Amino acid sequence: MTLRALIFDVDGTLAETEELHRRAFNDTFAVEGLAWDWDRDGYRELLKTTGGKERMLAFAAREGIDFSTEEAARLHKIKTARYATLVDRGGLELRPGIAELIDKARAHGLKLAVATTTSPQNVDQLCHSCWGRAATEVFDTIAAGDQVAQKKPAPDVYQLALQQLGLPAEDTIAFEDTANGVRSARAAGIRVVVTPSMYSGAEDFTGADWILPTLARANWTADLASLLPAA
Repeated sequence: MTLRALIFDVDGTLAETEELHRRAFNDTFAVEGLAWDWDRDGYRELLKTTGGKERMLAFAAREGIDFSTEEAARLHKIKTARYATLVDRGGLELRPGIAELIDKARAHGLKLAVATTTSPQNVDQLCHSCWGRAATEVFDTIAAGDQVAQKKPAPDVYQLALQQLGLPAEDTIAFEDTANGVRSARAAGIRVVVTPSMYSGAEDFTGADWILPTLARANWTADLASLLPAA
C-alpha cells in the first residue's frame, strides 16, 4: 500500500459537534412549536440513523407521528442555520491530533478528503470555526451524504470520495468515530482508524483496523505510525 490520501468523517471525528447538533435540533423544535425534546440518551440512540432529515423521520415513525419528508427537509434547513449560529458563538475545538495530522499530511503531499453524512454547509462552518478557512481550503474534496443514493453505513459516500480523489481504496485511510462509519468505509475497501466520540464510545467497532482514544501521536500504534506522516 502506498498511502496517498486521508479521508475524514466530520461530526464526532474532526470535532465533538454532536452536542451542538442536538441543541440545534431542540431549538428548532421549540421555535416550530413541536413538543419534541431530544435528551442525550435519546439522541445517542437516534444517531444510529445517519442524516439529520432521516433522524427526524425515524423519530416520528417510532413515536407514531405523522411527519412528511417535505416537513423534514424544511425543518432541517432551519436546524442547519441554527447549528451555524451555535458554531459561530465559538468554543468548538478540533479533537486532539487532528490539526497536527492534517498539517503533516499536507506537508507530505497527501490528499485530504471528507466523507460525511452532514451537509457541505456544516463542513464549511466547522472549518471556518476551527481553521479560519473555508472547507475547500482545508480539504481537496468533500463528499457529502445528500450527494449519494444511500448514506452510511452504505459505502456510497466513501466511493464518491475515492472517485473524486481519483485513487483506489488501498491508497487511502479513513478516520471515523462510529460503527456506521466503520461499516461504510470497510464496505468501500478502505482501512479505518476509529477514535470513539462522546456519543459513540459504547458502539461495536468490529471491522476497524485501529481503535484509538484520540489521534494524538502518543496513541498511534507502531504499524499505524509507519503509514502516517512522521512528526
